[in-house]
Amino acid sequence: MRERILGYWTLAWVGLISNIIALPIIALIVSYGPPLKVANITLAISLGWPAAIVGIVSSSALLAEKKWGITLTLVSLSMIISGAAPYSIFRLVTLKDIFGIGGFTLLSALLSILTLIYWCNPKHRRNIRL
Repeated sequence: MRERILGYWTLAWVGLISNIIALPIIALIVSYGPPLKVANITLAISLGWPAAIVGIVSSSALLAEKKWGITLTLVSLSMIISGAAPYSIFRLVTLKDIFGIGGFTLLSALLSILTLIYWCNPKHRRNIRL
């Protein structure tokens, strides 16, 4: 019998739902307005939507208990962190918008870092079927 890993199913479902919800939220941020409009469009097209789509595929693979789902999840979380962390820091420094988009992206980057640490646990790769 396989060992039960705490939080696996919960995080897989939360990942699927949050990545589906992220697609329209990214579109809303792109259409938000003039401050940093070029940066918003560039990050949405180059990192935001691809990370969300990879996240949907990886969460689906995790729910199907495919081993490659873990790898794809690590890639998706790394994409989110590489885009959200510098963008939020820049937005917080230039616009001082802690309760707006800057704070929201900083929070999502920090949650992504914690989730990345969780999915790096070697138990996940040992206990999943191929």
